[in-house]
Amino acid sequence: MFAFLSPARNPLRPALSVLRETVGAASRALSQWSQPARRGALMVAAMGALAACEPIDTSLGPSGPAINTAAPVPVALLVPRGSGNASDEVLARALENAARLAIADLGDVAIDLRVYGTAGSAATAQQVALQAVADGAKIILGPVYGENANAAAVAVASSGVNVLAFSNNTSIAGGNLFILGPTFDNTAERLASYAVRQGKGRTVVVYSEDVSGRAGRAAVEAALSRSGGTSVGAIGHEFSQNGVVQAIPQIVNAVRSGSADSVFMTADTAGALPLLTQLLPEAGVSPATTQYIGLTRWDIPSQTTELPGVQGGWFALPDPEMSARFRGRYEAAYGESPHPIGGLAYDGIAAIGALISAGRSDALSRASLTQSAGFQGVNGIFRLRPDGTNERGLAVAQIRDRQVVVIDPAPRAFGGAGF
Repeated sequence: MFAFLSPARNPLRPALSVLRETVGAASRALSQWSQPARRGALMVAAMGALAACEPIDTSLGPSGPAINTAAPVPVALLVPRGSGNASDEVLARALENAARLAIADLGDVAIDLRVYGTAGSAATAQQVALQAVADGAKIILGPVYGENANAAAVAVASSGVNVLAFSNNTSIAGGNLFILGPTFDNTAERLASYAVRQGKGRTVVVYSEDVSGRAGRAAVEAALSRSGGTSVGAIGHEFSQNGVVQAIPQIVNAVRSGSADSVFMTADTAGALPLLTQLLPEAGVSPATTQYIGLTRWDIPSQTTELPGVQGGWFALPDPEMSARFRGRYEAAYGESPHPIGGLAYDGIAAIGALISAGRSDALSRASLTQSAGFQGVNGIFRLRPDGTNERGLAVAQIRDRQVVVIDPAPRAFGGAGF
Protein backbone atom coordinates (compact mmCIF):
# COMPACT_ATOMS: atom_id res chain seq x y z
CA MET A 1 0.00 0.00 0.00
CA PHE A 2 1.18 3.52 -0.64
CA ALA A 3 2.70 5.59 2.17
CA PHE A 4 0.56 8.72 1.93
CA LEU A 5 1.87 12.23 2.40
CA SER A 6 0.32 14.36 5.11
CA PRO A 7 -2.69 16.35 3.81
CA ALA A 8 -1.03 19.70 4.44
CA ARG A 9 1.96 18.88 2.23
CA ASN A 10 0.37 16.53 -0.27
CA PRO A 11 0.22 17.86 -3.88
CA LEU A 12 -1.67 14.75 -5.00
CA ARG A 13 -4.62 15.28 -2.71
CA PRO A 14 -7.51 14.97 -5.23
CA ALA A 15 -6.58 11.48 -6.33
CA LEU A 16 -5.53 10.36 -2.89
CA SER A 17 -8.79 11.40 -1.28
CA VAL A 18 -10.62 9.07 -3.64
CA LEU A 19 -7.93 6.44 -3.21
CA ARG A 20 -8.38 6.44 0.56
CA GLU A 21 -12.10 5.78 0.11
CA THR A 22 -11.61 2.98 -2.40
CA VAL A 23 -8.57 1.19 -0.99
CA GLY A 24 -10.44 0.00 2.08
CA ALA A 25 -13.17 -1.62 0.04
CA ALA A 26 -10.71 -3.11 -2.41
CA SER A 27 -8.52 -4.46 0.35
CA ARG A 28 -11.48 -6.12 2.02
CA ALA A 29 -12.40 -7.78 -1.27
CA LEU A 30 -8.81 -8.88 -1.77
CA SER A 31 -8.58 -10.35 1.70
CA GLN A 32 -11.47 -12.67 0.92
CA TRP A 33 -9.32 -14.48 -1.63
CA SER A 34 -6.25 -14.48 0.60
CA GLN A 35 -5.00 -16.65 3.37
CA PRO A 36 -4.19 -15.09 6.74
CA ALA A 37 -0.62 -14.45 5.54
CA ARG A 38 -2.04 -13.55 2.10
CA ARG A 39 0.31 -15.89 0.32
CA GLY A 40 -0.65 -15.97 -3.31
CA ALA A 41 -2.69 -12.77 -2.95
CA LEU A 42 -5.21 -13.93 -5.53
CA MET A 43 -6.99 -10.79 -6.64
CA VAL A 44 -10.76 -10.73 -6.65
CA ALA A 45 -11.34 -7.00 -6.90
CA ALA A 46 -8.88 -6.70 -9.73
CA MET A 47 -8.13 -10.12 -11.02
CA GLY A 48 -4.99 -11.15 -9.78
CA ALA A 49 -1.56 -11.12 -8.24
CA LEU A 50 -0.29 -14.63 -8.81
CA ALA A 51 0.85 -16.94 -6.04
CA ALA A 52 4.54 -17.75 -6.26
CA CYS A 53 4.34 -21.54 -6.35
CA GLU A 54 6.89 -23.74 -8.03
CA PRO A 55 5.13 -25.79 -10.73
CA ILE A 56 5.26 -29.52 -10.09
CA ASP A 57 4.74 -32.15 -12.77
CA THR A 58 1.26 -33.58 -12.31
CA SER A 59 1.06 -35.25 -15.71
CA LEU A 60 1.73 -38.77 -14.43
CA GLY A 61 -0.97 -41.38 -14.17
CA PRO A 62 -4.17 -42.05 -16.13
CA SER A 63 -6.21 -39.22 -17.63
CA GLY A 64 -9.24 -39.75 -15.43
CA PRO A 65 -11.14 -42.46 -13.54
CA ALA A 66 -14.02 -44.33 -15.14
CA ILE A 67 -17.43 -43.42 -13.75
CA ASN A 68 -20.83 -45.07 -13.56
CA THR A 69 -23.26 -42.45 -14.88
CA ALA A 70 -26.23 -44.59 -13.85
CA ALA A 71 -25.48 -43.82 -10.18
CA PRO A 72 -24.73 -40.55 -8.34
CA VAL A 73 -21.16 -39.55 -9.19
CA PRO A 74 -19.01 -38.76 -6.12
CA VAL A 75 -17.51 -35.25 -6.37
CA ALA A 76 -15.24 -33.79 -3.69
CA LEU A 77 -15.44 -30.07 -2.89
CA LEU A 78 -12.38 -28.70 -1.05
CA VAL A 79 -13.04 -25.41 0.76
CA PRO A 80 -10.90 -23.35 3.19
CA ARG A 81 -13.06 -24.25 6.19
CA GLY A 82 -11.33 -24.62 9.55
CA SER A 83 -8.49 -22.14 9.09
CA GLY A 84 -9.64 -19.96 11.98
CA ASN A 85 -9.93 -17.02 9.60
CA ALA A 86 -13.42 -15.51 9.40
CA SER A 87 -13.11 -14.61 5.72
CA ASP A 88 -12.17 -18.20 4.90
CA GLU A 89 -15.33 -19.43 6.62
CA VAL A 90 -17.43 -16.98 4.60
CA LEU A 91 -15.74 -18.14 1.41
CA ALA A 92 -16.15 -21.81 2.30
CA ARG A 93 -19.88 -21.37 2.88
CA ALA A 94 -20.29 -19.39 -0.35
CA LEU A 95 -18.51 -22.02 -2.43
CA GLU A 96 -20.60 -24.84 -0.99
CA ASN A 97 -23.80 -22.82 -1.49
CA ALA A 98 -22.97 -22.13 -5.12
CA ALA A 99 -22.06 -25.76 -5.74
CA ARG A 100 -25.36 -26.98 -4.28
CA LEU A 101 -27.27 -24.39 -6.31
CA ALA A 102 -25.62 -25.78 -9.43
CA ILE A 103 -26.50 -29.34 -8.46
CA ALA A 104 -30.14 -28.30 -8.07
CA ASP A 105 -30.04 -27.00 -11.64
CA LEU A 106 -28.72 -30.24 -13.14
CA GLY A 107 -32.08 -31.95 -13.37
CA ASP A 108 -31.66 -35.70 -13.84
CA VAL A 109 -27.87 -35.65 -13.41
CA ALA A 110 -27.02 -36.99 -9.95
CA ILE A 111 -23.95 -35.77 -8.08
CA ASP A 112 -22.93 -36.97 -4.64
CA LEU A 113 -21.19 -33.87 -3.28
CA ARG A 114 -18.77 -34.44 -0.42
CA VAL A 115 -17.30 -31.36 1.26
CA TYR A 116 -13.86 -31.32 2.89
CA GLY A 117 -12.20 -28.50 4.81
CA THR A 118 -8.58 -27.66 3.97
CA ALA A 119 -8.03 -25.20 6.86
CA GLY A 120 -6.34 -22.99 4.25
CA SER A 121 -3.29 -25.25 4.50
CA ALA A 122 -1.37 -27.05 1.77
CA ALA A 123 -0.61 -29.97 4.08
CA THR A 124 -4.26 -30.36 5.02
CA ALA A 125 -5.33 -29.96 1.40
CA GLN A 126 -3.04 -32.83 0.50
CA GLN A 127 -4.46 -35.01 3.26
CA VAL A 128 -8.11 -34.36 2.47
CA ALA A 129 -7.52 -34.83 -1.27
CA LEU A 130 -6.15 -38.29 -0.58
CA GLN A 131 -9.06 -38.97 1.77
CA ALA A 132 -11.54 -37.82 -0.86
CA VAL A 133 -10.12 -40.24 -3.42
CA ALA A 134 -10.13 -43.02 -0.83
CA ASP A 135 -13.80 -42.16 -0.22
CA GLY A 136 -14.50 -42.66 -3.92
CA ALA A 137 -14.33 -39.14 -5.39
CA LYS A 138 -14.02 -39.20 -9.17
CA ILE A 139 -13.02 -35.54 -9.45
CA ILE A 140 -12.01 -32.79 -7.02
CA LEU A 141 -13.43 -29.27 -7.14
CA GLY A 142 -11.21 -26.75 -5.34
CA PRO A 143 -9.27 -25.78 -3.31
CA VAL A 144 -8.84 -22.01 -3.55
CA TYR A 145 -5.24 -21.08 -2.79
CA GLY A 146 -2.52 -21.86 -5.30
CA GLU A 147 -0.16 -23.88 -3.13
CA ASN A 148 -3.08 -25.81 -1.64
CA ALA A 149 -4.34 -26.72 -5.10
CA ASN A 150 -0.86 -27.73 -6.19
CA ALA A 151 -0.44 -29.99 -3.15
CA ALA A 152 -3.84 -31.60 -3.65
CA ALA A 153 -3.25 -32.29 -7.35
CA VAL A 154 0.18 -33.78 -6.81
CA ALA A 155 -1.17 -36.02 -4.06
CA VAL A 156 -3.82 -37.61 -6.28
CA ALA A 157 -2.05 -37.46 -9.67
CA SER A 158 -1.17 -41.16 -9.72
CA SER A 159 -4.84 -42.07 -9.22
CA GLY A 160 -5.82 -40.12 -12.31
CA VAL A 161 -8.30 -37.94 -10.45
CA ASN A 162 -8.46 -34.46 -11.95
CA VAL A 163 -8.58 -31.29 -9.87
CA LEU A 164 -10.56 -28.18 -10.85
CA ALA A 165 -9.11 -25.52 -8.55
CA PHE A 166 -10.52 -22.08 -7.84
CA SER A 167 -7.06 -20.54 -8.21
CA ASN A 168 -6.04 -18.13 -10.99
CA ASN A 169 -2.36 -19.06 -10.68
CA THR A 170 -1.31 -20.26 -14.14
CA SER A 171 2.11 -21.41 -12.89
CA ILE A 172 0.55 -24.42 -11.15
CA ALA A 173 -1.74 -25.45 -14.03
CA GLY A 174 -1.12 -28.60 -16.03
CA GLY A 175 -1.41 -32.36 -15.86
CA ASN A 176 -4.36 -33.24 -13.65
CA LEU A 177 -4.68 -29.67 -12.31
CA PHE A 178 -6.99 -27.18 -14.03
CA ILE A 179 -7.61 -23.65 -12.76
CA LEU A 180 -11.04 -22.04 -12.94
CA GLY A 181 -10.07 -18.52 -11.82
CA PRO A 182 -9.86 -15.66 -14.35
CA THR A 183 -6.36 -15.12 -15.70
CA PHE A 184 -4.30 -12.18 -16.91
CA ASP A 185 -3.69 -13.98 -20.21
CA ASN A 186 -7.41 -14.31 -20.94
CA THR A 187 -8.17 -10.67 -20.09
CA ALA A 188 -5.15 -9.32 -21.96
CA GLU A 189 -6.09 -11.32 -25.06
CA ARG A 190 -9.63 -9.94 -25.06
CA LEU A 191 -8.58 -6.34 -24.61
CA ALA A 192 -5.59 -6.44 -26.96
CA SER A 193 -7.61 -7.91 -29.82
CA TYR A 194 -10.35 -5.32 -29.30
CA ALA A 195 -7.82 -2.47 -29.13
CA VAL A 196 -6.21 -3.56 -32.40
CA ARG A 197 -9.60 -3.69 -34.12
CA GLN A 198 -10.32 -0.17 -32.88
CA GLY A 199 -7.00 1.20 -34.13
CA LYS A 200 -5.55 1.48 -30.64
CA GLY A 201 -2.95 -1.27 -30.93
CA ARG A 202 0.22 0.83 -30.43
CA THR A 203 0.48 0.81 -26.68
CA VAL A 204 2.75 1.59 -23.76
CA VAL A 205 2.48 -0.99 -20.99
CA VAL A 206 2.64 0.44 -17.46
CA TYR A 207 3.26 -2.08 -14.68
CA SER A 208 4.38 -2.32 -11.07
CA GLU A 209 7.74 -3.89 -10.29
CA ASP A 210 6.37 -6.88 -8.40
CA VAL A 211 5.20 -10.41 -9.21
CA SER A 212 1.71 -9.30 -10.21
CA GLY A 213 2.86 -6.38 -12.31
CA ARG A 214 5.51 -8.31 -14.20
CA ALA A 215 3.06 -11.14 -14.89
CA GLY A 216 0.58 -8.59 -16.19
CA ARG A 217 3.18 -7.01 -18.45
CA ALA A 218 4.10 -10.39 -19.93
CA ALA A 219 0.44 -11.21 -20.55
CA VAL A 220 -0.23 -7.90 -22.29
CA GLU A 221 2.87 -8.05 -24.48
CA ALA A 222 2.13 -11.63 -25.53
CA ALA A 223 -1.50 -10.76 -26.29
CA LEU A 224 -0.48 -7.73 -28.36
CA SER A 225 1.91 -9.86 -30.38
CA ARG A 226 -0.77 -12.48 -31.09
CA SER A 227 -3.37 -9.83 -31.96
CA GLY A 228 -1.20 -7.82 -34.34
CA GLY A 229 -0.62 -4.94 -31.96
CA THR A 230 2.67 -3.38 -30.87
CA SER A 231 4.16 -2.62 -27.49
CA VAL A 232 6.11 0.60 -28.09
CA GLY A 233 7.35 0.71 -24.52
CA ALA A 234 7.05 -0.92 -21.11
CA ILE A 235 7.51 1.30 -18.08
CA GLY A 236 7.76 -0.20 -14.61
CA HIS A 237 7.35 1.64 -11.33
CA GLU A 238 7.98 0.82 -7.73
CA PHE A 239 4.90 -0.10 -5.73
CA SER A 240 4.86 3.24 -3.90
CA GLN A 241 3.52 6.74 -4.37
CA ASN A 242 6.98 8.09 -5.10
CA GLY A 243 7.61 5.28 -7.56
CA VAL A 244 4.50 6.23 -9.54
CA VAL A 245 5.42 9.93 -9.52
CA GLN A 246 8.92 9.20 -10.79
CA ALA A 247 7.61 6.97 -13.58
CA ILE A 248 5.25 9.59 -15.06
CA PRO A 249 7.89 11.42 -17.18
CA GLN A 250 9.12 8.07 -18.54
CA ILE A 251 5.59 7.04 -19.49
CA VAL A 252 4.94 10.37 -21.19
CA ASN A 253 8.19 10.11 -23.14
CA ALA A 254 7.39 6.54 -24.21
CA VAL A 255 3.93 7.57 -25.42
CA ARG A 256 5.29 10.45 -27.46
CA SER A 257 8.41 8.80 -28.86
CA GLY A 258 6.50 5.64 -29.79
CA SER A 259 3.46 7.46 -31.20
CA ALA A 260 1.35 5.35 -28.88
CA ASP A 261 -2.41 5.52 -29.20
CA SER A 262 -3.09 3.69 -25.92
CA VAL A 263 -1.70 3.07 -22.44
CA PHE A 264 -2.28 -0.40 -21.00
CA MET A 265 -2.12 -0.40 -17.18
CA THR A 266 -1.83 -3.46 -14.95
CA ALA A 267 -2.63 -1.52 -11.76
CA ASP A 268 -5.80 -1.87 -9.70
CA THR A 269 -7.71 0.49 -7.44
CA ALA A 270 -5.84 -0.61 -4.33
CA GLY A 271 -2.57 0.07 -6.14
CA ALA A 272 -1.40 2.73 -8.55
CA LEU A 273 -4.50 3.19 -10.70
CA PRO A 274 -5.87 6.34 -8.98
CA LEU A 275 -2.50 8.11 -9.13
CA LEU A 276 -1.67 7.07 -12.67
CA THR A 277 -5.02 8.19 -14.03
CA GLN A 278 -4.70 11.57 -12.29
CA LEU A 279 -1.09 12.33 -13.09
CA LEU A 280 -0.94 11.16 -16.71
CA PRO A 281 -3.58 13.64 -17.98
CA GLU A 282 -1.90 16.40 -15.98
CA ALA A 283 1.39 15.51 -17.71
CA GLY A 284 -0.15 15.70 -21.16
CA VAL A 285 -1.26 12.14 -21.90
CA SER A 286 -4.94 12.87 -22.35
CA PRO A 287 -7.43 9.98 -22.33
CA ALA A 288 -9.29 11.88 -25.04
CA THR A 289 -6.52 11.08 -27.51
CA THR A 290 -4.63 8.21 -25.86
CA GLN A 291 -6.90 5.34 -24.88
CA TYR A 292 -6.52 4.13 -21.29
CA ILE A 293 -6.91 0.35 -20.95
CA GLY A 294 -6.96 -1.62 -17.69
CA LEU A 295 -5.95 -5.22 -17.12
CA THR A 296 -7.95 -5.23 -13.88
CA ARG A 297 -11.62 -4.66 -13.09
CA TRP A 298 -12.27 -0.92 -12.95
CA ASP A 299 -15.75 -1.40 -11.54
CA ILE A 300 -14.67 -3.13 -8.30
CA PRO A 301 -15.04 -1.55 -5.84
CA SER A 302 -17.81 0.57 -7.33
CA GLN A 303 -16.17 3.79 -6.12
CA THR A 304 -13.50 3.31 -8.77
CA THR A 305 -15.92 4.55 -11.41
CA GLU A 306 -15.94 7.93 -9.62
CA LEU A 307 -12.28 8.59 -10.42
CA PRO A 308 -12.01 11.37 -13.02
CA GLY A 309 -9.05 9.75 -14.75
CA VAL A 310 -10.78 6.45 -15.55
CA GLN A 311 -13.61 8.10 -17.48
CA GLY A 312 -13.52 6.73 -21.01
CA GLY A 313 -11.22 3.86 -20.01
CA TRP A 314 -11.65 0.28 -21.22
CA PHE A 315 -11.54 -2.91 -19.17
CA ALA A 316 -12.94 -6.43 -19.43
CA LEU A 317 -15.55 -8.13 -17.28
CA PRO A 318 -17.70 -11.27 -17.32
CA ASP A 319 -21.01 -11.22 -19.16
CA PRO A 320 -23.00 -8.71 -17.02
CA GLU A 321 -26.37 -10.22 -17.91
CA MET A 322 -25.31 -13.72 -16.87
CA SER A 323 -23.61 -12.43 -13.71
CA ALA A 324 -26.73 -10.51 -12.68
CA ARG A 325 -28.89 -13.57 -13.25
CA PHE A 326 -26.70 -15.68 -10.97
CA ARG A 327 -26.57 -12.97 -8.31
CA GLY A 328 -30.37 -12.77 -8.24
CA ARG A 329 -30.82 -16.53 -7.97
CA TYR A 330 -28.18 -16.84 -5.26
CA GLU A 331 -29.71 -14.02 -3.21
CA ALA A 332 -33.17 -15.58 -3.53
CA ALA A 333 -31.84 -18.96 -2.38
CA TYR A 334 -29.56 -17.85 0.46
CA GLY A 335 -30.62 -14.34 1.46
CA GLU A 336 -27.22 -12.79 0.79
CA SER A 337 -25.04 -11.74 -2.12
CA PRO A 338 -22.69 -14.32 -3.61
CA HIS A 339 -18.99 -14.14 -2.84
CA PRO A 340 -16.92 -12.63 -5.70
CA ILE A 341 -15.47 -16.06 -6.53
CA GLY A 342 -18.39 -18.18 -5.38
CA GLY A 343 -19.55 -18.56 -8.96
CA LEU A 344 -16.47 -20.65 -9.74
CA ALA A 345 -17.94 -23.50 -7.69
CA TYR A 346 -21.12 -23.29 -9.72
CA ASP A 347 -19.07 -23.34 -12.93
CA GLY A 348 -17.18 -26.43 -11.82
CA ILE A 349 -20.36 -28.35 -11.04
CA ALA A 350 -22.00 -27.14 -14.26
CA ALA A 351 -19.08 -28.48 -16.31
CA ILE A 352 -19.01 -31.78 -14.43
CA GLY A 353 -22.78 -32.17 -14.78
CA ALA A 354 -22.73 -31.40 -18.50
CA LEU A 355 -20.10 -34.08 -19.07
CA ILE A 356 -21.83 -36.70 -16.92
CA SER A 357 -25.12 -36.12 -18.76
CA ALA A 358 -23.56 -37.57 -21.93
CA GLY A 359 -23.54 -40.96 -20.18
CA ARG A 360 -19.91 -41.79 -20.98
CA SER A 361 -17.67 -43.65 -18.56
CA ASP A 362 -14.74 -41.39 -19.52
CA ALA A 363 -16.74 -38.20 -18.90
CA LEU A 364 -14.22 -36.84 -16.39
CA SER A 365 -11.04 -37.57 -18.35
CA ARG A 366 -8.71 -34.77 -19.41
CA ALA A 367 -9.88 -35.15 -23.01
CA SER A 368 -13.52 -34.66 -21.97
CA LEU A 369 -12.77 -31.76 -19.65
CA THR A 370 -10.95 -29.91 -22.43
CA GLN A 371 -13.63 -30.26 -25.10
CA SER A 372 -13.45 -27.30 -27.48
CA ALA A 373 -17.14 -26.40 -27.16
CA GLY A 374 -16.63 -25.46 -23.53
CA PHE A 375 -19.34 -24.95 -20.93
CA GLN A 376 -21.93 -22.41 -19.84
CA GLY A 377 -21.13 -20.86 -16.45
CA VAL A 378 -22.71 -18.24 -14.26
CA ASN A 379 -20.50 -15.52 -15.79
CA GLY A 380 -20.75 -16.73 -19.38
CA ILE A 381 -19.00 -19.34 -21.50
CA PHE A 382 -15.71 -20.90 -20.49
CA ARG A 383 -13.52 -23.81 -21.45
CA LEU A 384 -10.56 -25.62 -19.98
CA ARG A 385 -7.38 -25.80 -22.00
CA PRO A 386 -5.05 -28.81 -22.25
CA ASP A 387 -2.35 -26.83 -20.43
CA GLY A 388 -4.63 -26.51 -17.37
CA THR A 389 -5.55 -22.85 -17.88
CA ASN A 390 -8.91 -21.56 -19.08
CA GLU A 391 -10.59 -19.27 -21.55
CA ARG A 392 -13.61 -17.20 -20.59
CA GLY A 393 -15.96 -15.18 -22.72
CA LEU A 394 -15.52 -11.57 -21.56
CA ALA A 395 -17.21 -8.31 -22.43
CA VAL A 396 -15.32 -5.08 -23.04
CA ALA A 397 -16.69 -2.17 -21.03
CA GLN A 398 -16.06 1.55 -20.85
CA ILE A 399 -16.64 3.97 -17.98
CA ARG A 400 -18.85 6.82 -19.14
CA ASP A 401 -20.13 9.49 -16.77
CA ARG A 402 -19.25 7.20 -13.84
CA GLN A 403 -21.29 4.35 -15.28
CA VAL A 404 -20.13 1.03 -16.74
CA VAL A 405 -21.21 0.67 -20.37
CA VAL A 406 -20.59 -2.51 -22.37
CA ILE A 407 -19.08 -1.54 -25.73
CA ASP A 408 -18.37 -5.06 -27.04
CA PRO A 409 -20.58 -7.84 -25.65
CA ALA A 410 -19.23 -11.10 -24.31
CA PRO A 411 -19.37 -13.91 -26.88
CA ARG A 412 -22.01 -16.59 -26.32
CA ALA A 413 -20.06 -19.31 -28.14
CA PHE A 414 -16.41 -20.05 -28.81
CA GLY A 415 -15.30 -18.87 -32.22
CA GLY A 416 -17.33 -15.65 -31.93
CA ALA A 417 -16.18 -12.10 -31.13
CA GLY A 418 -13.29 -12.04 -28.71
CA PHE A 419 -12.04 -15.47 -29.80
